[in-house]
Amino acid sequence: MKQINKEKIILNAISHLKRNEMLPIFKIQTTVIKTIENFMISRGFLQLMPVITANITDPLGPDPGSAIVAIPKIKYYNKELVLTQSMILHKQLALLSGADKIFIMSPNIRLENSSKRETCKHLIEFTQMDFEIKNGTMNDVISLMEDLIIEVISKVLEERREELKILRRELKIPQKPFKVYTTHELEEIYGKNWENNASLKHEYPFWAICFKREFYDREDPENPGHYRNYDLIYPEGFGEALSGGEREWNYDKILNRIKKDGLNPKNFKEYLEVAKMGLLSPSAGAGIGIERLIRFLTGAKHIGDVTPFRRVPGEKIIF
Repeated sequence: MKQINKEKIILNAISHLKRNEMLPIFKIQTTVIKTIENFMISRGFLQLMPVITANITDPLGPDPGSAIVAIPKIKYYNKELVLTQSMILHKQLALLSGADKIFIMSPNIRLENSSKRETCKHLIEFTQMDFEIKNGTMNDVISLMEDLIIEVISKVLEERREELKILRRELKIPQKPFKVYTTHELEEIYGKNWENNASLKHEYPFWAICFKREFYDREDPENPGHYRNYDLIYPEGFGEALSGGEREWNYDKILNRIKKDGLNPKNFKEYLEVAKMGLLSPSAGAGIGIERLIRFLTGAKHIGDVTPFRRVPGEKIIF
């Protein structure tokens, strides 16, 4: 009986790979990645290689949207290393090189609670285009990413009309500027679960700004208790596309936020030393999930449907 069940599981995984939709999805993904890289380079960004193992990684807290059950770790000789949950801290440090604009196709590992399977937008292993702009602002990022989204949709419509037809997906090119709301406005209009409700009510992508999140997101100096950060939200119920913010660079403010969030400063010792030396720069950036973008463009019901080897929270990994 166990052998029969094992064969059935393997056959299901193979059937997933052999679906008629898979090849059109791959072709659209290829156009998307090419377009993103060309766009970022044309805007003066330098492409860095990703960091996979490190002493530090994004704590992903106290973000209420995070449901991490464990930080992935490996042992190398007698040293314990974490696997990258996001390159945010490394992006800030990379600006010490003298580069003003950087981007990375960064693999992330986030071991989310199995309940996240039902959101249809979570993977435990995914890639995001992570970028950072020295002396950048929230408005710089918003304008840049609106241009990127318009460019990506335009290129997919230009190069992949046949694939979109096979997938029965119609895309509309949004116009700048996208709508902008504070999270407070969205909660007042759509309730606590505003992301999903607002996404379903919109025809085009829109921005949500001002989240109480991690220590590295900058508090608005002119409006204490509010934050210079932002998410891009896809329409039609596809939800969060991108998350980012202006970065805090002042050592005392970073340390106070770490303590206030209940995190252990020892876990960020080397990063804090750099901040204490006054070497961190004001910057702004974000990460846009590639698989979420592909899901939106292809109209896939679940994000696992756009990946050849599903890495969905709570699902058994076959290959």
